[in-house]
Amino acid sequence: MTALTVPAHPGEDTSSRTLPWRRMIWVTWRQHRVTLAAVAVFFGGMAGWLWVEGRALHHAYAAAISCHPASSIACSDLVNAFNGTNGFLANGVILQAVPPLIGAFVGAPVLARELETGTFRFAWTLAFGRWRWALAKLVPLAVAVAAAAGALSVLLSWYYQPYFAAGNQNLLLSGATTPFFPGLFDLRGVAFAAWTLAAFAIGALAGMLIRRVVPAIAATLAVYAGLAFAAGVYLREHYLTPLLTTNVNLNLPTSAWVISQWWTKGGRTVSPSTMEQVIQSTLDRIAPVLHSRTQKFPTYLHALRYLTQHGYTQWTRYQPASRFWPFQWIEGGWLLALSVLLIAVTVWLVRRRPV
Repeated sequence: MTALTVPAHPGEDTSSRTLPWRRMIWVTWRQHRVTLAAVAVFFGGMAGWLWVEGRALHHAYAAAISCHPASSIACSDLVNAFNGTNGFLANGVILQAVPPLIGAFVGAPVLARELETGTFRFAWTLAFGRWRWALAKLVPLAVAVAAAAGALSVLLSWYYQPYFAAGNQNLLLSGATTPFFPGLFDLRGVAFAAWTLAAFAIGALAGMLIRRVVPAIAATLAVYAGLAFAAGVYLREHYLTPLLTTNVNLNLPTSAWVISQWWTKGGRTVSPSTMEQVIQSTLDRIAPVLHSRTQKFPTYLHALRYLTQHGYTQWTRYQPASRFWPFQWIEGGWLLALSVLLIAVTVWLVRRRPV
């Protein structure tokens, strides 16, 4: 029986002499330098692309917002030029794939590759200990990917700034105007780095549990997708208690995140189907024929005023745009806690679970 085939027992260190941490961190660098270089190239390439496209976007926005009079044909052309500037990135969907890709192709193979090939047995014969071996692998890589994502999020926040500027409310711009827009909220602030870190931690745990690289990659993508969906659809709106207002279409800023709306009359809730018929009949009564889109919107406001005067009340639950940063810190905080927990569980499994 050789050192490469001797069974590894949970919690056992094979030598009483402990190697310093810097040695294991150097080993981690040597083993994963290609991966880290690929991450640097990936984020660097994205940063260069965003910088070039962002300058064009900001230039188009500045030209559109400074044009007067806004109703002129020349100004309309400038607005259309802004709306047509790199629509590929406008809703942020393509960039949502960055954190799960980092988790799948950086986090999942960290332990799974050595467990799958059996090289972990040699590593555990060294005078370092299996839990320190796992910790020295996971923590530096986690810090590296989170720092890279954090640097990129600064550029992303700059890139998407025109979509949230106060002046764009009069431009009918195609981009989202609420800071809570689902495709963009977690690309800005601290959320992007937190989601990238969480994806890495999910991948590392999946690799330890499955011990095969390809299945661990698939599991990481599936788990991340489920977590992101749950956060966006169910959790985020409850970070802080939503505000409640009435006559929302008359006075609520367009930058607010509207969570739900309903109508009441005489203290009783009116069903959406009934309310739709009431609004349509009111519109028909006020303006039987609408010749253009520019006439339709003010007529709808007149209908809301008419309904309010006749006992109907529209209620709206919403999150104001001023809560963007509190929401960012809340989401970043629980994702950081989750990441630490997942890495701790991974290290515990490495130390305790027979392999």
